[in-house]
Amino acid sequence: MEASELLKYKNWVVAGDVLSPQKYAHRILEELKDNGFNAEGLNPRDNSGKVAKELEDIKYKAEVLDLCINPIQGLRIVQEAARLGVDKILIQPGAESKEILSFCRENSIIAIEGCALVELSRYNP
Repeated sequence: MEASELLKYKNWVVAGDVLSPQKYAHRILEELKDNGFNAEGLNPRDNSGKVAKELEDIKYKAEVLDLCINPIQGLRIVQEAARLGVDKILIQPGAESKEILSFCRENSIIAIEGCALVELSRYNP
């Protein structure tokens, strides 16, 4: 599967600093919403109550998890995703690690390294 194929799925969760406009996670979340996707933010360190701290707090079943967070936090989120049955993950540049990729392989999770903003720039529903 290629990154562009993930855009067939409508329910996304973006993990990262989604509340800071200067951060890529925020830009990705807004672009997904602007293109008609159900998209929510996830940030385990956020205490504002404006975004989910855990994947299980998302209101719908995520089909794609977009990792735009440091790999240490990312691994924990990927492990939670596996428990919840999320089996497609887009790993943004800088969010990857050998541990995440190995975990995904061992748990039959499709893990694609790529950039959601690049794919959305080519998106034509």
